[in-house]
Amino acid sequence: MSYQFITSATLPTRHGEFDIHMFENEDGQEHVMLTVGLPVVDPKLKQDKEPNNALNGQKTDDTAPSIPLVRIHSECLTGDAFSSLKCDCGPQLNAAMQAIQESGSGAILYLRQEGRGIGLTNKIRAYALQDQGHDTLDANLMLGFPADARTYEMCSAMLAHVGVDEVRLITNNPDKVAYLNDNGIRVIERVPLLVGVNDINADYMATKRDRMGHLLDKDINTKAHHNK
Repeated sequence: MSYQFITSATLPTRHGEFDIHMFENEDGQEHVMLTVGLPVVDPKLKQDKEPNNALNGQKTDDTAPSIPLVRIHSECLTGDAFSSLKCDCGPQLNAAMQAIQESGSGAILYLRQEGRGIGLTNKIRAYALQDQGHDTLDANLMLGFPADARTYEMCSAMLAHVGVDEVRLITNNPDKVAYLNDNGIRVIERVPLLVGVNDINADYMATKRDRMGHLLDKDINTKAHHNK
């Protein structure tokens, strides 16, 4: 599937200022990339736009790491916008945005893959099954979906737009590391991210660790208790 760059602009946030880039696939689905300190290199585009090097609103110096800090983040309306405690998505997004601002060079790839790729309505159907005691993986399977229906094929094209072929990847998910390494983006370092753990989502986090292979601490329940 092909991906096309559409437009870009500056985006001030409470973490600092980003450049926001819009992409669209051949089916009309939109994806978003937020960047700091990364110039556009696509020869078909204008080359005179300076990259945003904001560090909490300030210009960065030359000490920023040469390898960009990158987060692949799938859309989560309930967590990102509504501050749901059922997942760790909102805290992960905010922590990644802050870390990238502080690093002076990096990107958030915000992929429109709600509910691990099953869509918002089906995600809420899965939530209803979770309310009955099923875990996040089994709920997807009971609805006839895979445990994780996401793909990351758009990431290489998005990163190529800003000339990135090596990253420090913010993730607990080894599938993301493997996909980038297998598709022309070298992961120099995996940067763990454990935030947003609470009593409500502790079992969800444990399921991601024990059944989905995420690289998370064994003492998640203890961390949830401490975060009350």
